[in-house]
Amino acid sequence: MDIQRVGVVGCGLMGSGIAQCAAEAGCQVWVREAEAAFLAKGLARIHGAWDRAVAKGKATEAQREAWRQNLHGTLEFTALADCQLVVEAIPERLDLKLQTFTELDRVLGETAILCSNTSSLSVAQLSPALAPHRLPRLAGLHFFNPVPAMPLVEIIRTLGTGEDTLADLRGFVQKLGKSAVMAPDAPGFIVNRLLVPYLLDAMRCAEQKLGTVEDLDTGMKLGCGHPMGPLHLSDFIGLDTMQSVAEVLFEAFGEPRFKAPALLRQLVAAGRLGRKTGSGFYRWEGEKRMEAMPL
Repeated sequence: MDIQRVGVVGCGLMGSGIAQCAAEAGCQVWVREAEAAFLAKGLARIHGAWDRAVAKGKATEAQREAWRQNLHGTLEFTALADCQLVVEAIPERLDLKLQTFTELDRVLGETAILCSNTSSLSVAQLSPALAPHRLPRLAGLHFFNPVPAMPLVEIIRTLGTGEDTLADLRGFVQKLGKSAVMAPDAPGFIVNRLLVPYLLDAMRCAEQKLGTVEDLDTGMKLGCGHPMGPLHLSDFIGLDTMQSVAEVLFEAFGEPRFKAPALLRQLVAAGRLGRKTGSGFYRWEGEKRMEAMPL
């Protein structure tokens, strides 16, 4: 199946990025949000990215107009009824995801593929929200932040996912100009199973005063060739997201390396969630990282 009609549920950082990439790839995209304010903010983020691309000479005005014509915002699940693929990109709460998949099961056509962009939950946990005949069309499609810049997508196969579904998803990922890896349906999949303990260890090092925030990040950037230090990356991901993912992995595996450090919990409780709130390990002005914040 050549996927041309794509639905995205959630227009936050991840959802808007997925919608942007699909629109740029020539798909007709419907992005659904629960509230008008959230939808407007997400669409503005996408249009702003396209405006900057034109200003920098990376896209033409004709391309920008074509992309805009491909993108549609909605507050209704019914607007997604004709989509061939729907990607859920809402917060990492199983109850919310189950409610969303129940609504999608009600409105979508028989052959539609349903995917979750979950970064930590087992995709199979969403099966109870779907009719049995839909289970071969259920999979995970895990993008990375920022979606337009990151070239990798994890395709997660459940025990019930059909081979034709996997083939369709590989084709879709290729259409977006990205590369796919097949990951098991286990918490954290491949990348986060390896990445999250590293980020949490960096937080523990900051907590134990092994070095300053800047020194820890600089050490990993220049010493290991990483493009971004671990605390900088954690701010970029969102510290609340980091805590949620850590809790899921710790519950699944019970290993100390997956346990959220006290410092992470304190920052989240203080509302310092990283880039999204303007402060975390660093102070942020929009997309720009500024000086480290006191710990």
